[in-house]
Amino acid sequence: MSLRKKCLYVVIWLCCLSHSVLAVDVSGSQDLSAVSSQINAKIIDYRYVKEKKRIYPMGAIRKISGQLRYEGQTVARGQIIAITYELPAEHTASAAFTATRKALQTSGAQLLFWCQARDCGESSLWANQVFSNVKLIGADDQQEYLLIRLAAPQDNSLVVLYGITRVNHRAYLHVEQLDACTPLEDLLPTSATLMRELKSTGDLYFPVLAEPVATWLTLISRSLNFDATMRISLVGLTSEAWRQGLIDRGVCASRLHTDSSDIKGLRLHLIR
Repeated sequence: MSLRKKCLYVVIWLCCLSHSVLAVDVSGSQDLSAVSSQINAKIIDYRYVKEKKRIYPMGAIRKISGQLRYEGQTVARGQIIAITYELPAEHTASAAFTATRKALQTSGAQLLFWCQARDCGESSLWANQVFSNVKLIGADDQQEYLLIRLAAPQDNSLVVLYGITRVNHRAYLHVEQLDACTPLEDLLPTSATLMRELKSTGDLYFPVLAEPVATWLTLISRSLNFDATMRISLVGLTSEAWRQGLIDRGVCASRLHTDSSDIKGLRLHLIR
Protein backbone atom coordinates (compact mmCIF):
# COMPACT_ATOMS: atom_id res chain seq x y z
CA MET A 1 0.00 0.00 0.00
CA SER A 2 1.34 3.40 -0.94
CA LEU A 3 2.12 6.01 1.69
CA ARG A 4 -0.52 8.27 0.17
CA LYS A 5 -3.24 5.64 0.61
CA LYS A 6 -2.13 4.95 4.18
CA CYS A 7 -2.39 8.63 5.02
CA LEU A 8 -5.86 8.77 3.44
CA TYR A 9 -7.08 5.84 5.56
CA VAL A 10 -5.68 7.43 8.70
CA VAL A 11 -7.51 10.69 7.95
CA ILE A 12 -10.79 8.82 7.35
CA TRP A 13 -10.34 6.84 10.58
CA LEU A 14 -9.65 10.00 12.56
CA CYS A 15 -12.74 11.67 11.12
CA CYS A 16 -14.89 8.69 12.09
CA LEU A 17 -13.36 8.63 15.56
CA SER A 18 -13.93 12.36 15.97
CA HIS A 19 -17.58 11.95 14.93
CA SER A 20 -18.15 9.10 17.38
CA VAL A 21 -16.67 11.13 20.22
CA LEU A 22 -18.81 14.13 19.37
CA ALA A 23 -21.94 11.98 19.30
CA VAL A 24 -21.53 10.80 22.90
CA ASP A 25 -24.31 12.02 25.21
CA VAL A 26 -23.79 13.47 28.67
CA SER A 27 -23.10 10.67 31.15
CA GLY A 28 -26.25 9.34 32.85
CA SER A 29 -28.63 11.03 30.42
CA GLN A 30 -31.57 9.45 28.63
CA ASP A 31 -34.51 10.53 26.48
CA LEU A 32 -37.93 11.24 27.96
CA SER A 33 -40.51 8.50 27.45
CA ALA A 34 -43.11 11.05 26.30
CA VAL A 35 -40.83 12.67 23.71
CA SER A 36 -39.26 10.89 20.76
CA SER A 37 -35.47 10.90 20.67
CA GLN A 38 -33.83 13.27 18.22
CA ILE A 39 -32.16 11.34 15.40
CA ASN A 40 -28.36 11.77 15.35
CA ALA A 41 -28.59 14.50 18.00
CA LYS A 42 -26.49 14.47 21.16
CA ILE A 43 -27.55 15.38 24.67
CA ILE A 44 -25.28 18.18 25.85
CA ASP A 45 -27.13 19.01 29.07
CA TYR A 46 -29.19 16.76 31.34
CA ARG A 47 -30.71 17.83 34.64
CA TYR A 48 -32.87 15.95 37.14
CA VAL A 49 -34.54 17.59 40.12
CA LYS A 50 -36.59 15.46 42.52
CA GLU A 51 -38.93 18.30 43.45
CA LYS A 52 -39.04 21.97 42.54
CA LYS A 53 -41.52 24.78 41.98
CA ARG A 54 -41.50 25.86 38.37
CA ILE A 55 -43.03 28.88 36.66
CA TYR A 56 -43.68 28.42 32.95
CA PRO A 57 -44.40 31.57 30.93
CA MET A 58 -47.57 31.74 28.85
CA GLY A 59 -46.74 34.95 27.05
CA ALA A 60 -43.85 36.91 25.57
CA ILE A 61 -41.19 37.64 28.18
CA ARG A 62 -39.68 41.05 28.84
CA LYS A 63 -37.42 42.52 31.48
CA ILE A 64 -38.74 45.75 32.97
CA SER A 65 -36.89 47.55 35.79
CA GLY A 66 -34.81 44.43 36.35
CA GLN A 67 -37.87 42.19 36.75
CA LEU A 68 -38.96 39.43 34.38
CA ARG A 69 -42.45 40.09 33.05
CA TYR A 70 -44.85 37.99 30.96
CA GLU A 71 -48.54 38.10 30.17
CA GLY A 72 -49.46 34.79 31.78
CA GLN A 73 -47.96 31.81 33.55
CA THR A 74 -48.51 28.28 34.83
CA VAL A 75 -47.08 27.35 38.21
CA ALA A 76 -46.48 23.75 39.30
CA ARG A 77 -44.28 21.78 41.67
CA GLY A 78 -42.87 18.35 41.01
CA GLN A 79 -40.11 16.20 39.57
CA ILE A 80 -38.32 17.80 36.64
CA ILE A 81 -36.15 16.34 33.91
CA ALA A 82 -34.59 18.83 31.47
CA ILE A 83 -32.67 17.78 28.37
CA THR A 84 -30.85 19.94 25.81
CA TYR A 85 -30.06 18.39 22.44
CA GLU A 86 -27.51 19.70 19.97
CA LEU A 87 -28.93 18.83 16.57
CA PRO A 88 -26.83 17.55 13.65
CA ALA A 89 -25.90 20.05 10.96
CA GLU A 90 -28.45 18.65 8.51
CA HIS A 91 -31.36 19.20 10.94
CA THR A 92 -32.93 22.55 11.84
CA ALA A 93 -34.32 23.55 15.21
CA SER A 94 -37.64 24.36 13.56
CA ALA A 95 -37.97 20.91 11.97
CA ALA A 96 -37.11 19.12 15.23
CA PHE A 97 -39.51 21.33 17.17
CA THR A 98 -42.35 20.77 14.69
CA ALA A 99 -41.89 17.00 14.55
CA THR A 100 -41.87 16.77 18.34
CA ARG A 101 -44.91 19.03 18.70
CA LYS A 102 -46.91 17.01 16.18
CA ALA A 103 -46.01 13.74 17.88
CA LEU A 104 -47.17 15.07 21.25
CA GLN A 105 -50.44 16.39 19.81
CA THR A 106 -51.09 13.12 18.00
CA SER A 107 -50.92 11.38 21.39
CA GLY A 108 -53.71 13.68 22.66
CA ALA A 109 -51.64 16.23 24.57
CA GLN A 110 -53.27 19.65 25.08
CA LEU A 111 -51.38 22.67 23.78
CA LEU A 112 -51.42 25.52 26.32
CA PHE A 113 -49.05 28.10 24.88
CA TRP A 114 -47.08 28.41 21.65
CA CYS A 115 -45.02 31.33 20.39
CA GLN A 116 -42.58 31.82 17.54
CA ALA A 117 -39.71 34.18 16.75
CA ARG A 118 -39.92 37.69 18.20
CA ASP A 119 -43.44 37.00 19.54
CA CYS A 120 -41.66 35.05 22.31
CA GLY A 121 -39.52 37.98 23.45
CA GLU A 122 -35.74 37.96 23.83
CA SER A 123 -33.89 34.67 23.42
CA SER A 124 -31.33 35.69 26.05
CA LEU A 125 -34.10 35.94 28.65
CA TRP A 126 -35.41 32.47 27.83
CA ALA A 127 -31.90 31.05 28.03
CA ASN A 128 -30.74 32.81 31.19
CA GLN A 129 -33.89 33.49 33.19
CA VAL A 130 -36.18 30.58 32.28
CA PHE A 131 -33.87 27.66 31.45
CA SER A 132 -30.56 28.76 33.07
CA ASN A 133 -28.67 27.48 30.03
CA VAL A 134 -26.49 29.88 28.04
CA LYS A 135 -26.27 27.36 25.20
CA LEU A 136 -29.82 28.38 24.31
CA ILE A 137 -28.99 32.01 23.51
CA GLY A 138 -29.60 32.62 19.83
CA ALA A 139 -31.32 34.83 17.29
CA ASP A 140 -34.69 36.16 18.48
CA ASP A 141 -36.25 35.40 15.10
CA GLN A 142 -34.98 31.78 15.21
CA GLN A 143 -36.74 30.59 18.36
CA GLU A 144 -39.92 28.73 19.22
CA TYR A 145 -41.46 27.84 22.61
CA LEU A 146 -44.29 25.55 23.57
CA LEU A 147 -45.99 24.45 26.80
CA ILE A 148 -48.18 21.36 26.57
CA ARG A 149 -50.10 19.14 28.98
CA LEU A 150 -49.87 15.41 28.40
CA ALA A 151 -53.00 13.32 27.86
CA ALA A 152 -54.48 11.05 30.54
CA PRO A 153 -53.27 9.10 32.39
CA GLN A 154 -50.25 11.44 32.34
CA ASP A 155 -52.35 14.61 32.54
CA ASN A 156 -50.50 15.77 35.66
CA SER A 157 -47.37 16.22 33.55
CA LEU A 158 -46.29 19.30 31.62
CA VAL A 159 -43.82 19.29 28.76
CA VAL A 160 -41.87 22.29 27.46
CA LEU A 161 -40.17 22.55 24.08
CA TYR A 162 -37.78 25.33 23.13
CA GLY A 163 -36.01 25.37 19.78
CA ILE A 164 -33.26 27.85 18.92
CA THR A 165 -30.64 28.45 16.24
CA ARG A 166 -27.51 30.29 17.36
CA VAL A 167 -25.65 32.88 15.27
CA ASN A 168 -23.05 30.20 14.44
CA HIS A 169 -25.92 28.21 12.85
CA ARG A 170 -25.84 25.46 15.47
CA ALA A 171 -29.34 24.30 16.33
CA TYR A 172 -30.63 23.15 19.72
CA LEU A 173 -33.83 21.65 21.09
CA HIS A 174 -34.53 21.93 24.81
CA VAL A 175 -37.10 19.52 26.28
CA GLU A 176 -38.37 19.67 29.84
CA GLN A 177 -40.95 17.54 31.64
CA LEU A 178 -42.51 18.27 35.02
CA ASP A 179 -44.46 15.54 36.81
CA ALA A 180 -46.58 17.42 39.34
CA CYS A 181 -46.71 16.33 42.98
CA THR A 182 -50.42 17.12 43.18
CA PRO A 183 -53.16 17.08 40.51
CA LEU A 184 -52.94 20.02 38.13
CA GLU A 185 -55.89 22.40 38.00
CA ASP A 186 -57.85 23.03 34.83
CA LEU A 187 -55.53 24.79 32.41
CA LEU A 188 -56.76 26.71 29.38
CA PRO A 189 -54.72 27.63 26.32
CA THR A 190 -54.32 31.27 25.36
CA SER A 191 -56.55 32.61 22.59
CA ALA A 192 -53.48 33.52 20.48
CA THR A 193 -52.22 29.94 20.82
CA LEU A 194 -55.55 28.54 19.59
CA MET A 195 -55.36 30.81 16.56
CA ARG A 196 -51.74 29.84 15.82
CA GLU A 197 -52.62 26.15 16.14
CA LEU A 198 -55.71 26.46 13.96
CA LYS A 199 -53.83 28.26 11.20
CA SER A 200 -51.00 25.74 11.40
CA THR A 201 -52.98 22.50 11.49
CA GLY A 202 -56.36 23.56 10.07
CA ASP A 203 -58.14 21.62 12.79
CA LEU A 204 -58.79 21.77 16.54
CA TYR A 205 -60.44 18.96 18.48
CA PHE A 206 -61.77 19.12 22.03
CA PRO A 207 -63.23 15.70 22.95
CA VAL A 208 -64.34 16.82 26.44
CA LEU A 209 -66.46 19.75 25.20
CA ALA A 210 -69.75 17.91 24.74
CA GLU A 211 -71.80 20.99 25.65
CA PRO A 212 -71.05 24.72 25.32
CA VAL A 213 -69.02 26.00 28.28
CA ALA A 214 -68.88 29.72 29.05
CA THR A 215 -65.10 29.88 29.57
CA TRP A 216 -64.44 28.03 26.33
CA LEU A 217 -66.98 30.11 24.38
CA THR A 218 -65.17 33.26 25.50
CA LEU A 219 -61.75 31.77 24.70
CA ILE A 220 -62.73 30.51 21.24
CA SER A 221 -64.56 33.73 20.32
CA ARG A 222 -61.52 35.83 21.25
CA SER A 223 -59.33 33.52 19.20
CA LEU A 224 -61.55 33.68 16.11
CA ASN A 225 -61.77 37.45 16.32
CA PHE A 226 -58.00 37.73 15.81
CA ASP A 227 -58.75 37.16 12.12
CA ALA A 228 -62.15 38.40 10.97
CA THR A 229 -61.74 36.81 7.53
CA MET A 230 -61.42 33.24 8.81
CA ARG A 231 -64.34 30.87 8.25
CA ILE A 232 -64.87 27.90 10.55
CA SER A 233 -66.88 24.70 10.47
CA LEU A 234 -68.10 23.58 13.91
CA VAL A 235 -68.43 19.81 14.01
CA GLY A 236 -70.26 17.78 16.67
CA LEU A 237 -73.68 16.87 18.04
CA THR A 238 -73.99 20.26 19.78
CA SER A 239 -72.43 22.32 16.99
CA GLU A 240 -75.55 24.52 16.61
CA ALA A 241 -75.47 25.43 20.30
CA TRP A 242 -71.76 26.27 20.05
CA ARG A 243 -72.42 28.39 16.96
CA GLN A 244 -75.11 30.42 18.73
CA GLY A 245 -72.89 30.87 21.79
CA LEU A 246 -70.07 32.23 19.62
CA ILE A 247 -72.43 34.56 17.78
CA ASP A 248 -73.66 35.88 21.15
CA ARG A 249 -70.02 36.69 21.95
CA GLY A 250 -69.43 38.75 18.83
CA VAL A 251 -68.33 36.29 16.15
CA CYS A 252 -69.94 37.09 12.79
CA ALA A 253 -72.60 34.47 11.95
CA SER A 254 -71.53 34.26 8.29
CA ARG A 255 -68.12 32.94 9.37
CA LEU A 256 -69.55 29.96 11.27
CA HIS A 257 -70.83 26.81 9.61
CA THR A 258 -72.03 23.65 11.36
CA ASP A 259 -71.86 19.91 10.83
CA SER A 260 -73.94 17.82 13.24
CA SER A 261 -71.58 14.86 13.06
CA ASP A 262 -71.83 12.34 15.89
CA ILE A 263 -68.19 12.80 16.95
CA LYS A 264 -67.51 13.14 20.64
CA GLY A 265 -67.00 16.73 21.78
CA LEU A 266 -66.31 19.69 19.50
CA ARG A 267 -64.12 20.00 16.43
CA LEU A 268 -63.18 23.30 14.77
CA HIS A 269 -62.22 22.95 11.12
CA LEU A 270 -60.68 25.78 9.14
CA ILE A 271 -62.40 26.35 5.81
CA ARG A 272 -59.62 27.33 3.46
